[in-house]
Order: sequence, then C-alpha cells, then structure tokens
Amino acid sequence: MFRRLVDWTLAWGASRYAEPALFVISFVESSVFPLIAEVLFLPMCLARPEKSMRYALVATTGSVLGGIAGWLIGHYFFDLIALPLLQFYDRVAAFEQLKSATGTGTILILLITSGLGHLPPMKVVTILAGAVGFSLPLFILSAILARGAKFFLLGWALRRYGASIADVIHRRLATVAGVVIVAAIALWLALKLLGG
Repeated sequence: MFRRLVDWTLAWGASRYAEPALFVISFVESSVFPLIAEVLFLPMCLARPEKSMRYALVATTGSVLGGIAGWLIGHYFFDLIALPLLQFYDRVAAFEQLKSATGTGTILILLITSGLGHLPPMKVVTILAGAVGFSLPLFILSAILARGAKFFLLGWALRRYGASIADVIHRRLATVAGVVIVAAIALWLALKLLGG
C-alpha cells in the first residue's frame, strides 16, 4: 500500500499539476499525511532544475501553512482530530512522552529536528506545539526557518549539481540531519546549563 502511495505521489510530479500537488503534499505532510514532501520535491527539481527555487518556495509555503493547521488541530481540536490521527499512526505513547517533557526549548529543538530531518515526524510536532499552547508566532518563525532552510538548500544543490548530487543527498541526508540534530541538542543543553 505504501509503495502505491509513493507511486501515486510521483505521478503527480510528472503532471502539469506538479506545483499544486507539491503544495498540497507539503501542506498535509505537516499535519496529517504519512509521506514526506521530498518524494515529490526532489524529482521535480531534477526534471526542471531552473525551477528549483520556485519549487522550494512552494514546498516551504505549503509546509508552514500545514504546520499552522497542525498547530490549530492540536490546540483546538485535539480530541476530535489529533487523538484519532495519533491512534491511527500508533503514536499516542510517543506523543504523550514528548508532551510530558515539553517546554519552549524542547519545542524549538523538535521544530528544528523535524523540519530538517523528520525526527520526530513534523505532524507530531505541529500537533504537540498546539496541544501545549506553544507561541504561534514563534512556531511560525521556527517552521519558516527550518523548512525553508531544508527546501532551499536542497533546491540550490539540485539546481547547481543536478542528478550527481541526488544520490549523495539520498545517502547522506540522514547523516547531515543527525549532525544538525546533535548540534541543536548540544546547544540547547549548553544554554540550559549556563542559564542555571
């Protein structure tokens, strides 16, 4: 079933509706959808490298707006929408564990790590941020920075280096994301220790 979902998403990338499809996939990925936007974004950039920055803007915009929708779901409609979604993805326990360890610093770290490396999935973080009442303006700013950095860097690399960089990105993205995540956590811990 998951393979069919990937194939269906990739088919949209080859159509004349690729940009609206990228926007929709980016939007729903940040709130409810199990696929990541890169499944569509990367092939689109490889097919039309001159449009990579435009695609990055579309993906970032869709992702941030989807994140806001996830925040609203978590804040206003948790029991009605978020809880059934978490149960569907079997993420209730993970969500509750994250919620119990949440503060402003934790949410910021999670927004960075999920925005750059999908750890944890963006939809979980957006719903969590809303559920704990995390500042919506700070949430939006963090989502713009994390998601924008990811899509624009990927778009730039694909436009500049083309298919030769695609394999490197595919193989090394988890490593790079892991380094960024470890650095962000180390910075957070250092600030926490210095702050007392």
